[in-house]
Amino acid sequence: MPKNSKAVKRELDDDVTESARDLLSNEDACDDSFKKSSLIIGGPDGDGKERDVEEGGSDGDEEEEEEERPAWNSKLQYILAQVGFSVGLGNVWRFPYLCQKNGGGAYLVPYLILLVLIGIPLFFLELAVGQRIRRGSIGVWNYISPRLGGIGFASCVVCFFVALYYNVIISWSLFYFSQSFQQPLPWHECPLVKNENSTYVVPECEKSSATTYYWYREALDISDSISDSGGLNWKMTLCLLAAWSMVCLAMIKGIQSSGKVMYFSSLFPYVVLICFLVRSLILEGSMDGIRHMFTPKLEIMLEAKVWREAATQVFFALGLGFGGVIAFSSYNKRNNNCHFDAVLVSFINFFTSVLATLVVFAVLGFKANIMNGRCVALNTNKIPGLLGNGIEASLIPKHINLSQKMSVDDYHQLIAAIRAVKEDNFTELGLESCNIEDELDKAVQGTGLAFIAFTEAMTHFPASPFWSVMFFLMLVNLGLGSMFGTIEGILTPLIDTFKVRKELLTVGCCVLAFFIGLMFVQRSGNYFVTMFDDYSATLPLLIVVILENLAIAWFYGIDKFFEDLKDMLGFTPYRFYYYMWKYITPILLLVLLGSSFVQLIRTPPSYSAWIQEQAKEEKVAFPPWGVAVCISLVLVAVLPVPVVFALRYFNVINDGAGGISAVAYKKGRIIKESGAPGEGDDASLLRGKAAPSEAPSPVAANGSCRKPSGGAPEADAASNGGHGVGYPMADVPDMPESDL
Repeated sequence: MPKNSKAVKRELDDDVTESARDLLSNEDACDDSFKKSSLIIGGPDGDGKERDVEEGGSDGDEEEEEEERPAWNSKLQYILAQVGFSVGLGNVWRFPYLCQKNGGGAYLVPYLILLVLIGIPLFFLELAVGQRIRRGSIGVWNYISPRLGGIGFASCVVCFFVALYYNVIISWSLFYFSQSFQQPLPWHECPLVKNENSTYVVPECEKSSATTYYWYREALDISDSISDSGGLNWKMTLCLLAAWSMVCLAMIKGIQSSGKVMYFSSLFPYVVLICFLVRSLILEGSMDGIRHMFTPKLEIMLEAKVWREAATQVFFALGLGFGGVIAFSSYNKRNNNCHFDAVLVSFINFFTSVLATLVVFAVLGFKANIMNGRCVALNTNKIPGLLGNGIEASLIPKHINLSQKMSVDDYHQLIAAIRAVKEDNFTELGLESCNIEDELDKAVQGTGLAFIAFTEAMTHFPASPFWSVMFFLMLVNLGLGSMFGTIEGILTPLIDTFKVRKELLTVGCCVLAFFIGLMFVQRSGNYFVTMFDDYSATLPLLIVVILENLAIAWFYGIDKFFEDLKDMLGFTPYRFYYYMWKYITPILLLVLLGSSFVQLIRTPPSYSAWIQEQAKEEKVAFPPWGVAVCISLVLVAVLPVPVVFALRYFNVINDGAGGISAVAYKKGRIIKESGAPGEGDDASLLRGKAAPSEAPSPVAANGSCRKPSGGAPEADAASNGGHGVGYPMADVPDMPESDL
């Protein structure tokens, strides 16, 4: 090789082993001109710099270059991505249910306290490590502590499990969206069956309701048990294919494509929620629902389960442990104020939950008013037949005319008069009290709220198809926003680690997930969705976040992390976070983990099966194979943590020089990186100890890439006056200079 050529930029053929900092640098194999050399020079703090070494150059002449990594087009785009990921379907159908179940407005107090103690500190922690190290979850935790590198792989597994069933919920919303362009809506009333002699209502629908029948029979065509697969539901299969196609197209170019989609998917739900709130507030009975929601039951706050459920909701509302938060923040500039982002996104998430709760209870108040009116009309028709057969005519107040439509107040006055006289025999009359509070106390959550209760309320809206289209389009957008973060939590760590093309990995991941997801669009698929929702995420994510917290606070060092934050943010974070990360949040998370274990032990695995003959749900225990699957989901999700720890501990996988994680991947010829970085010396990679030689380097003479004999610690200067590349060759046979 001519001496006046510039230092070689490596083109490799076999395995390369690089530190976690270097491995994830997005550096492609160089061109054949070999005009310039790129070095990764950095200390153990992971703040590596890429420098170009030119002919005749010296340390003082080297220009630092920022590593090649995609970046957000704007801060707004990044905030919308984080908001879209954290604000999801749980804000619409989980938070209102917990609020109703756990004391109404009083539930907001423990939720806010735990948001400050658990949510914001852990969210800030994930944002900070992703932004500081600029890697996905695998690279981040490999760098923090190689023996805890399994945390990143566990996050990827959990993300994949969640993505499998979460996209099924999006496909359900797509199905309802496609069916909403009809007047009247197809779930407006029960279908009729005609035969030769008569026409009658479908018995299953008559025993339940029109919206319940449509959900279980028309949409899901559900079987009676999880053991009865019943074959594929082709309508839902096509919707699932459409859902995965949308995710794939939005993610295929990374944040360059998904970031633009975020403008619509993150903002549109707020437009719909505000429109629903304005519309529902002018409906009769809406204020009854809101009043019921915000009437605090302070005594419930003293129950431990309220705090446990509030902590769990905080935990999942922010998407902690999935890796999506880390992946999104890794595309930020190093000096971005991630503390401001953590507080902003956390409170946006909280206020979104409150807004959704207002909408839900306003609509449910309207629905309860409708149902209460039906109850009054039904019971009013019974009273004339009971006169003289249990009810004396003298009990009827003078101003009430039974031949006319009775108001709710008149009905309650009449029932109170009858109950006062027939106190012991009132139940035998078959009259209902028709109380709107009783109707609002019927707790509904999850799919029951979105696809049964809400759809029933919308059938009574003026222009109901329009509101149905808007509602299910909102659900699709909320789901997609969370799916983008979940899929990013899978793709970013794998691309950073294994250097595969994003397009190929995205398509492969979506295709694989679609085919595995076919189990969720069987007739028994809804039961598998329940299984995965209950067991594939809760415990594994808790364990992952506990290990993340411990890795930063006790393995990496909380003092060192604070120095990193000061260097990155330009100011020292509040001391509050120091004590939170080191003591409070680990203790609270361990208590939450313990209580979750106790809850699982006390509640054997079960699911709600829809019994067609009875037209109602019934709690059924999972079969033995179902219990085994539930346990396997938890074990498979956390398995990478002990496996990677064991492989590192017994040196099956080398930790790399200086204790910094080294990961091998396919990229050219076998080249071993030179020895351990020195402390506080940016050029330490150039002075590291080289591996022992098995064969002399064929190009040692010209100094472009030499291998010191006998493990010499110093790398010689190149003969042209510049520095050598500093990557000693290992086990490379003699070859002409042109081959290098």
